[in-house]
Amino acid sequence: MDLRDQLKNLFPEHEEQDFEMPKDEFKQQEPLVCKFEKKGRNGKPVTIVEGWEGSEEDLKKISKKIKTTLGIGGSEKDGTIIIQGDNRDKIMNILKEMGYKTKRVGG
Repeated sequence: MDLRDQLKNLFPEHEEQDFEMPKDEFKQQEPLVCKFEKKGRNGKPVTIVEGWEGSEEDLKKISKKIKTTLGIGGSEKDGTIIIQGDNRDKIMNILKEMGYKTKRVGG
């Protein structure tokens, strides 16, 4: 006698139903920080997006969307996205359209 049969004996009027776990969508708690940096990059300007709390896979999707929309290069690793050039305003607009809160840091 398995567990299901035991439960039927205890609760004979109960009808078994199929149940699916609801999909829990990821929500970013803190805003993403968008900042401009030149230090340590031979004077070349880059825009850095920090503060990602989700999976690396989702980070890569967001990075690819930014890079293809703007037509520029960049990379992503360890929860940060690095985009070539000073494109803070454009990147913040793209992230806002995707539903993420952003915060501008620096001048």
